[in-house]
Amino acid sequence: MLLVDVIRILEKAYPPRLAEGWDSVGLVCGDPAAEVTRVLACVDVTADVVDAALEQGAQLIVAHHPLLLRGVDTVAASTPKGALIHRLIAGGCALFTAHTNADRARGGVNDALAAVLGLTVTGPVEYLEPVRSLDRWGVMVPPDQADGVLAALFAAGAGHVGDYSECAWRVDGTGQFRPGAAANPAIGTVGEPTTVRETRVELVADRSARAAVAAALRDAHPYEEPAFDIIELVGGEREWGLGRIGTLPAPLSLAEFTERVAGALGAPARAAGDPDARIRTVAVCGGAGDSLLGTVSRLGVDAYVTGDLRHHPVDEHLRAGGPAVIDAGHWGTEFPWCAAVARLLADRLDVRVFDRPTDPFTVRASPAGGCVE
Repeated sequence: MLLVDVIRILEKAYPPRLAEGWDSVGLVCGDPAAEVTRVLACVDVTADVVDAALEQGAQLIVAHHPLLLRGVDTVAASTPKGALIHRLIAGGCALFTAHTNADRARGGVNDALAAVLGLTVTGPVEYLEPVRSLDRWGVMVPPDQADGVLAALFAAGAGHVGDYSECAWRVDGTGQFRPGAAANPAIGTVGEPTTVRETRVELVADRSARAAVAAALRDAHPYEEPAFDIIELVGGEREWGLGRIGTLPAPLSLAEFTERVAGALGAPARAAGDPDARIRTVAVCGGAGDSLLGTVSRLGVDAYVTGDLRHHPVDEHLRAGGPAVIDAGHWGTEFPWCAAVARLLADRLDVRVFDRPTDPFTVRASPAGGCVE
């Protein structure tokens, strides 16, 4: 595949529009016209990751965390990040980043985290603002001409719902009308009551397309005066956003669930709360998630799994009656996404996952003494 085609797949799965305004996502280096056969997925772009990519002959690294984000004004080879960029370019390996857009997208970081913990997802922790203002159109049309009218409405931009197109609903019924003296009816006689079999078609369209849809309807409809209505939908269509809420197959104690989290993620996990508390509904947010503590407290969940939790926010959260929290680290809660990237591209590319932890904390000591790497 060409790199541009791989990018098209990645940006469909993790739309750049979902990224925070401060974020840096997309292609960092590489030629879109270059050919790609092997990909390495990772959380962080480190020297070890670049070593592995070049040793494996990868032409693309797909990373979660941006290598170049804040205050970057040079990629000189004498700088730590610049040295990696130079090595990638010299080795013919592109770099692509999906960060906060992958956090929010369906099938992204948080769905991967929920799945590896065995949760059945019911929704996001926090929805995004509406991305589409929608109208619902209702149109009366003779049954044998419904397909033609619908085709015209679809061509004008109506009938899109999420990843689906040409979406509509139909029901058959009986319409009636009496043509006036100045009318030129396609069906019926001037001055005479007329009943006809009709199909009511309903579909949605962006409010910004209202004029185009109305023009297409009038051009395609066989009636002199088509019968239709437009209803403005409240709220529009919302993308799923940060975090996920889900349920466990069966309740576990907080202590048991914390062990499950550590085992599933292959990362140390610590919990705050009553060890014997029963956990069934769970909120998750990959990476640093203490900004959502107030939100999860209002959701009525039993526990919240995230990373990078700080002492005072957690203490205040529990004092306010919030659910138990489990901190499984930044890398640990985001790493499951790498397997999701591999599955996304596996049909056409050789995709490998850099599975050695890139958590910068590599040595842990216990109070009893001794260190563990």
